[in-house]
Amino acid sequence: MVSRVDKALKDYLGIPEGLAGENVYVLDPCCGTGAYLVEVLRRIACNLEEQGLGALAGAEFRRAAPERVFGFEIMPAPFVVANLQVGLTMQNLDAGLADDGPQRAGVFLTNALTGWEPHENKPLPFPELEEERDRAERVKRETPILVILGNPPYNGFAGVAVDDERELSKAYRTTKRVRKAKGQGLNDLYVRSFRMAERRIAEETGQGVVCFISNYSWLDGLSFTGMRERYLEAYDAIRIDNLHGDRRISEYAPDGRTSETVFAVRGQSPGIKVGTSIVLLSKSGTNVDTRPKARVRYRDFDQATAQERRRALLDSLESGSIDAGYSILAPNLRLGLPFKPTAVSPDWFAWPALPDLFPVYYPGVKTSRDGFLVDIDIDRLRARVGEYFNPVLSHEEIAKRYPKVMKSTARFDARAVRNALLKRGGPDESGFVRFAYRPFDNRWLYWEKDGLLLDRPRPDYKPHVFEGNVWLSAAQHLRKGADEPQAWRTEHIGSLHLIERGALMFPAWLRSEGFAMGGGSEVSANLSASATRCLSRLGLGVKDLFHHVLATLHDPRYRKSNAGALRMEWPRIPLPGWPDGEVDGAPEELARSVARGRELAALLAPGTPVHGVAQGPLRPEIAAIAVPSTLRGKNMEADDFAVTAGWGLFGAGDAIMPGQGRLVKRTYSRTESAVLSDALPTLGDSTFDVYLNDEACWRNVPACVWEYRLGGYQVLKKWLSYRSKKVLGRGLRLREVLHFTQTARRIAALLLTLSDGTARKSQ
Repeated sequence: MVSRVDKALKDYLGIPEGLAGENVYVLDPCCGTGAYLVEVLRRIACNLEEQGLGALAGAEFRRAAPERVFGFEIMPAPFVVANLQVGLTMQNLDAGLADDGPQRAGVFLTNALTGWEPHENKPLPFPELEEERDRAERVKRETPILVILGNPPYNGFAGVAVDDERELSKAYRTTKRVRKAKGQGLNDLYVRSFRMAERRIAEETGQGVVCFISNYSWLDGLSFTGMRERYLEAYDAIRIDNLHGDRRISEYAPDGRTSETVFAVRGQSPGIKVGTSIVLLSKSGTNVDTRPKARVRYRDFDQATAQERRRALLDSLESGSIDAGYSILAPNLRLGLPFKPTAVSPDWFAWPALPDLFPVYYPGVKTSRDGFLVDIDIDRLRARVGEYFNPVLSHEEIAKRYPKVMKSTARFDARAVRNALLKRGGPDESGFVRFAYRPFDNRWLYWEKDGLLLDRPRPDYKPHVFEGNVWLSAAQHLRKGADEPQAWRTEHIGSLHLIERGALMFPAWLRSEGFAMGGGSEVSANLSASATRCLSRLGLGVKDLFHHVLATLHDPRYRKSNAGALRMEWPRIPLPGWPDGEVDGAPEELARSVARGRELAALLAPGTPVHGVAQGPLRPEIAAIAVPSTLRGKNMEADDFAVTAGWGLFGAGDAIMPGQGRLVKRTYSRTESAVLSDALPTLGDSTFDVYLNDEACWRNVPACVWEYRLGGYQVLKKWLSYRSKKVLGRGLRLREVLHFTQTARRIAALLLTLSDGTARKSQ
């Protein structure tokens, strides 16, 4: 970063001496222990040496360091270390500060986000602290800072403490042409540092360079539309190095390996969880009309390991041009001006968004007490709930048996909730319902509308869950990218975490408040007026549209072509002839998609018979997948059904943490290859034996099937993690072993159906 800043000063701002220039004032506003300050000092010394000053370089350096290189730090301990680091560095460069002189390192104990504007200070208890504050504020108000660099802190739940900071957090909420900011991202601390730097460089000094390594969420997050719009106006050039490494979304490198954060140290620390980027923001001070047209440049550093990525960053400095390796971006205004490459189809904005078709949708149910209110076994759930509603059992006894349900929080008074429910009477028998918990993982839920036993029961959602209705999960924008589908279909009430992003559930039908003539409730199609009119002209209905949408959202080509747009907004659905339905060939084109969607819907519905896949006779290539087996070659019995291979364990609270398990990767046997021959182009050339325990396994789970992800989850591994004997408390039942087998086969059939030319259609 320091080298890039030095090069920007020389090449872009026309300062031949770079950081050693007499008018180059440098600030690290969150300097920590002084790492960036030390590197700046070394670069200044190097640049001075290149000027041929000889023995005069030390004197020049000794003058420059305390007068032109500043650091702010709010924490006393790193502040002390930073002063020590700067002093030692100057000493090592033969330009140490005099022990008895007035000079000191330009590192100050202060809040970098406040004190830039004149105001009346409150007295401090010690004169030394007042002097420190006054010196820092003189730097803030009187020094023409030309360079701001560093690593500002990131904390998404930082809050806002004082007026100065409050103004910083508000500055990017206003937009001109771009869509308004959404969400809470602007509350993150690093955003305030960005705004402070912009105000200092772009507005006060009028020229200079900002270089930060930070959370990369601002590059395309929906909270930062105003921030990006402002930067396109404030700066002449924006150079972005995307360092990836987002552990929160399990980001992967292009070679399939896990993407480590650049801060990871092998064998010592995994580093931070958020992905990061380096941005170099430059303002030359020239007339706006002379700015270069290619103002946003972008490049990826997406190597898998931190060591590889750091090496690539250092190697990039060898190029003679500051712009080498960058691609030019043209941020899309309608998508929120993302500062990342954004794949989007030319017709994207002509297509209807999902809510333009299905206008009514509901967030999934959130219990916040899954360990008590959700279970794989209905009998265990009934027993727990029955005890909870038993007035003979005290609150203390229930807390001893089920701590989670009796733990009060800011929103949940456990005793008051139970008292109210006990006063009402026993459990609501109609509240024991099937629950779409995760993809291919339906469970039982005790749903209770009264009180707050469920954190988010969604009482307006449940009435529309009835026999014959179907639901589709979707997200308003994707967090993990478009590499995997987010659309799950179900007839059950859905969990908020049915998909990782937070499931929004779209029904095909809605139950009205009135009643039909023959008894029962009236139902109507969940269609907008435009969708109704378009479908009517095409001769299609709501279920046809539902299946077309499902087919679209599972189409890898659609997701790849629109990956950038899907990260930014609702999915848009290509609908021939929209909104009038008057395009030649539209009914035939849509009919093909509807048929594909029906096929996918059957494969995505556990328990639904699919001839050749989950109902015999099976297709030979399907029957060869995920075959329950034992090492001794005998039938499974007794302990063979227990999942003890380390697939899951309890984490904090109710969380179930996935384990490494036992997985044996191999090539296909000769027999398997022969049976799978036509399917191998899709299923790949490697497979796994997935072990329940030391003796039993599911034999031949193709790698692409095992690694298949839907809604943010690796489907088969996620299912197994919840079935570990340590978590489940028992071994699997026969139908559960068969469920894993059938899920693997359904996924294989799904992949074959979606592939080009190799699919054999289910009958």
